[in-house]
Amino acid sequence: MSRAPGAATGAALLGKRAIAEIQFNDFVASGFNQLVNNTAKIYARWNQPVPVTIRLPWGGLRNAGPFHSQNTDPWFYRTPGLKIVCPSTPAEAKALLKSAIRDDNPVLFYEHIALYRAANIKQDLPAAKDDFTLPIGKAHIKRDGNDLTMITYGAYVHRCLDAAEKLHAEGISCRVLDLRSLQPLDKEAILWCVKTTNRALIVHEDSKTGGIGQSVASIIAEEAFEYLDAPVRVLGALDTPVPYSPTLESQFLVSQAQIIEAARLLAAY
Repeated sequence: MSRAPGAATGAALLGKRAIAEIQFNDFVASGFNQLVNNTAKIYARWNQPVPVTIRLPWGGLRNAGPFHSQNTDPWFYRTPGLKIVCPSTPAEAKALLKSAIRDDNPVLFYEHIALYRAANIKQDLPAAKDDFTLPIGKAHIKRDGNDLTMITYGAYVHRCLDAAEKLHAEGISCRVLDLRSLQPLDKEAILWCVKTTNRALIVHEDSKTGGIGQSVASIIAEEAFEYLDAPVRVLGALDTPVPYSPTLESQFLVSQAQIIEAARLLAAY
C-alpha cells in the first residue's frame, strides 16, 4: 500500500489511466511522500498530466478503531494539485468515479465504508449505455429549506437528512447541502445557500480542529458575513484518536441529537 501512489503515478506517466486502492484510507500515510511531493506536483513542474485515481475507503460509524476509521481528507485538502471527491449515494459514487478516472489530474476518491452496506441508501444505478457522470467541484442540495443550511459530506449527509426531517416536525426548515467535492469546493453553492437561509451549520465526521469545516466557516465569514443572522457553527468529532469501543465511538462522533440541538439554537438566535 505504501507503494500504491508511486506505482499508479508511474503507470499514468506511461500513458495509463491508473486506479489504485488503499484499504483502508488510514494506510495512505505510508505513501504520503509519493502522493504529496511527487504526484501532486508533477503537472505544476513539468506540465505533464497525471490521470491517477486513488480509492480511499474511509470513516467511522463501524467501531473499527483508530487505524481503520480516520478522516484523512484534511491531510490533502491543502495540497495543491490534488482533487478530492466524497460521494454519499451509490449513483453519485458511480458517476463521480467515472469523472475521476477521466480527469487528467490526480483525484482522491473517498468512499465511506459505513455506506457500503447501508440498505437505506440503496439505488438503481443508471445503465452503462447512459454514460452518466457528474462534474467534480459541484455540490448538491439534498434537501431544501429556508431557516438554515446544514453543510456536510460523506455519511453525515444522511445523519443531517434524518435530523432535518425531525426538525421539520418542530417547524424548523433545514436545507442540506452535500459538498460531494472537497477540492475544489463549490464556493458558489455554499455562499448561495448561506445568503438565502442566513444561517449555517457545518457538520462533519472529522475532528473539529483543523477539519475542512473550519475552512468552510472561514469562507462564509469572509464572503457572506453581512447575510448572517447567527454565528456560523461547526460540529466535528473530539480531538482524540478514534476509539474502538462502541460506547466511546458514539461519544467521540457528532450525534444526531447534537445536530438537532445546534440547529435549534441557530434557528432561535
